[in-house]
Amino acid sequence: MAPNPMKMNMKQSANSTTTTIANKEILVRETMRISANLASTPLLEAPPPPSPIVGIICCEELDGRRWKYVAESDARGGFKKNSFRPVRLNFHNPRDHPLHEVLAFVTSYVVPEGFPDSVIPSYVPYMTWRALKHFFGGAMGVFTTQTLLSSVGVSRNRAAPGAVAINWILKDGAGRVGKMLFARQGKKFDYDLKQLRFAGDLLMELGAGVELATAAVPHLFLPLACAANVLKNVAAVTSTSTRTPIYKAFAKGENIGDVTAKGECVGNIADLLGTGLSILIAKRNPSLVTTFSLLSCGYILSSYREVKSVVLHTLNCGRFSVAVESFLRTGQVPTLQEGNMNENIFSFPWKDRPVVLGSRIKEAFQDPSAYFAIEPLFDRERYIVTYNPSKHKVYAVLKDQAKSDDILKAAFHAHVLLFNLIKSWNESNASSLKQREDLSNMTHTVADIEACMAGTCKTVADSYGFFKNNAKEQGWTMSESHLNPGRARLHPVDNNR
Repeated sequence: MAPNPMKMNMKQSANSTTTTIANKEILVRETMRISANLASTPLLEAPPPPSPIVGIICCEELDGRRWKYVAESDARGGFKKNSFRPVRLNFHNPRDHPLHEVLAFVTSYVVPEGFPDSVIPSYVPYMTWRALKHFFGGAMGVFTTQTLLSSVGVSRNRAAPGAVAINWILKDGAGRVGKMLFARQGKKFDYDLKQLRFAGDLLMELGAGVELATAAVPHLFLPLACAANVLKNVAAVTSTSTRTPIYKAFAKGENIGDVTAKGECVGNIADLLGTGLSILIAKRNPSLVTTFSLLSCGYILSSYREVKSVVLHTLNCGRFSVAVESFLRTGQVPTLQEGNMNENIFSFPWKDRPVVLGSRIKEAFQDPSAYFAIEPLFDRERYIVTYNPSKHKVYAVLKDQAKSDDILKAAFHAHVLLFNLIKSWNESNASSLKQREDLSNMTHTVADIEACMAGTCKTVADSYGFFKNNAKEQGWTMSESHLNPGRARLHPVDNNR
């Protein structure tokens, strides 16, 4: 039986439809699978642009902190604009501690830049004692001012306010007059710097004591206040005149201005602290005498230690005497520190000294015979050294040709004679309980004096050159400018006059 064409066509149509549906399902499933894969797969990122090359230019250090300076390069091999910047290296530096920052801020006001290399070692003890002195001085200022105001208040009940103001103005005026009169001392502030500085501080304390005395006798306010102000202004002149040489001795290089500014700042800070403390004490009404005595002791002790801590390179009369005596005893000139420490601070300029340099003839010789006996020994020298037993002093008479080195040699010769006279007297009186250190109340025979004179001439001829060289090696500035030689000079006799 032949197949029916109609049925065959219908069967093929059904198969074709089934195939088409199956293909669509497969296409949908593949589409969904690809979509899922695309969703789960990250998109590929574009490659980043090449990073610029950073180069280290230089390194820097400031107060223990370090930085490196870097810059970025461009495509042409140069440096990008505004790319130069610092990069910190040591992030854990102890200097970054807040306490260190505070200390650095404080030290910028009280110590010179480059400390401690910018000053000599004695700067620290000097400034320490100076601060203590100003501390006690500021504390006393409160009590003295309080006393003065109280004394003026007593007279205010009997006088008009204008009279009180006049008294105060007269007090200040008297102080200015005293300052001008004392300023004529001139170069003595260079010769005896330490002695005058300490004497000025003693006058400052004496002036404060006179001001406190106005509380006991308020009716004598004007004369006492004027006297106190004169003393305190004289002390101020001394402090001002000796300030620069002292600071100059501490400075290394050309930093005298910085050393001076920081030194004055330390004094002001200590003064303010002392003032604040005394205000608190004054509220409790302490004993005025007891408080002033304690503060005065602290002030004077601090002043003494302050002056003793100064190390000067120049040789004044006091330090020259220490240097020569040490040289004659040990054969060596003392160091700067030793010479300054052994200098006598209490040898004030107005005090008589056993050696007089550049004296007049009438002071050095008792009579013409003494002059003619001594003069031949110094025929080749430009000075004459002698001893006057009536005045117990050694005199060095300078000739008109004397130069700087001649003055130094005359001073050396005079101290050698002084040393030999004291040594001779002590040896001849070995049984005495106390060995004398000067010529006061000593008696010497003519033979002793002649023997000492002959011995000194030989000693000076053999040892003066070595003394001078040794002193230079120890750092001393060999100059006669601080020995304060007198102005008198010995001239040859001119028979035509």
